[in-house]
Amino acid sequence: MARIERFEDIRAWQEARALTNLVYDTIATGSFARDFGLRDQIQRAAVSVMANIAEGFDRNSRKEFIRFLGYSLSSVSEVKSHLYVALDRKYLSAEQFKTVFDQYENVSKTLTGFIKYLRTKAK
Repeated sequence: MARIERFEDIRAWQEARALTNLVYDTIATGSFARDFGLRDQIQRAAVSVMANIAEGFDRNSRKEFIRFLGYSLSSVSEVKSHLYVALDRKYLSAEQFKTVFDQYENVSKTLTGFIKYLRTKAK
């Protein structure tokens, strides 16, 4: 594993960035763009995933970093929940939902694995 020297080196942050861009692209058109509440909520949740990884990394404490990664995991779950609302409201096609959902899964699995790795390394 390459040494992580800045938060941009963290694979979970990179995956979260891709998710955030997908969310922004997805919410920019159609009915989704006009549902300001849901649009803003999913947008904030996606951005929060990236921001918490970055903030936790710069805390200079493994325990704090793990805590902030947990916040990121919570935020990515929020994105997932909002995706279901968007699907139910027919703001997304099944294909759009699957594209964003697949990226959500990438982020979630990467974060979970990273947290487990850091917890075992801490012992």
